[in-house]
Amino acid sequence: MNSQTLAQWMKLLGGEKYGWILEVFVLVTAALILAKVANRIIDNIEKRTTESQNLWDDALIEACRKPIVWLIWIVGFNFAATIAAEQLDSGWTPLLVYLNKLAVVGLFTLFLINFINRAENNLIAPEPGKKPRDPMTIKAVAKLMRASVLVTAALIGMQLFGFSVSGLLAFGGVGGIAIGFAAQDLLSNFFGGLMIYLDRPFKVGDWVRSPDQEIEGTVEDIGWRLTRIRTFDKRPLYVPNSVFASISLENPSRMTNRRIKETIGVRYDDVAQLPAILADVETMLRNHEAIDTSQTLMVNFNEFGPSSLDFFIYTFTKTTVWVDYHKIKQDVLLKIADIIAAHGAEIAFPTRTLHMSTPQVDGVV
Repeated sequence: MNSQTLAQWMKLLGGEKYGWILEVFVLVTAALILAKVANRIIDNIEKRTTESQNLWDDALIEACRKPIVWLIWIVGFNFAATIAAEQLDSGWTPLLVYLNKLAVVGLFTLFLINFINRAENNLIAPEPGKKPRDPMTIKAVAKLMRASVLVTAALIGMQLFGFSVSGLLAFGGVGGIAIGFAAQDLLSNFFGGLMIYLDRPFKVGDWVRSPDQEIEGTVEDIGWRLTRIRTFDKRPLYVPNSVFASISLENPSRMTNRRIKETIGVRYDDVAQLPAILADVETMLRNHEAIDTSQTLMVNFNEFGPSSLDFFIYTFTKTTVWVDYHKIKQDVLLKIADIIAAHGAEIAFPTRTLHMSTPQVDGVV
């Protein structure tokens, strides 16, 4: 049965005048049924793909779901609208043809965007046992691909509606100069973000701080215009990317060790015990399991202080974790206090000695 036979049956059932209404109804109902069937088929295919260890087939099926279902809906409704437009002599038939083509372009664009998003997630969080790739690079490439797909789709859509793409590109070359002057900050932030992706001074999750400005916290997101940093009091800080091109930036997350640098004073009365105290403190540090002895390690008498004999310790921990570092530092300082006490000495505190002379009265002392 061809389309002409179907139309004749529709006219017989609905009459010569209103047969097209029944035809529209059948097309819309068929589109809804086919969309439901397609959705069920995709569900069954997706159940089988989940049994495999390959994540890419899951990404492909999930990216196809909405475009396929929506394509059935749009084509069915578009054909129904075309029939109605022809019967009513509304003159909308050419526009509906363009909309149909535009819908196909839009759905293909949606498929590509969905697939890029799923691919991005799979690369950042890959299959169990596989090493994850650099999230910062993956996000940068995914953003560029999404932008390319959207720009290409927009140009194709304009071409479908009769706009001259070549003329638009020529205008863009001239107008781009004016736009560049008007959007200097936007462009500087864009290229600042590009430099962050290329140079990679930090990545998402790093702790960064700037000695030039009050910027310190954990990087949460790197966009094309802004970088979002979560400060240690849990406030979001939005920094334009162009700022990073003109400030110094520290990345403590990439430290190899953390330093312990402390000055400790003992009483002047304990000067005889000081050499033994220094030797025991150095021995304790060299035998401490959390201290990296391959780095610089010093324990030296440093200064005759106002009320103490000051010596300093200079060493590095193996860990860079902030919480663990403070536990190690606390343990080291308490052990130094025990060593000082074991030698019968005491940790000095600020003191002052006053020498008072006896006054003379009538020449008698």
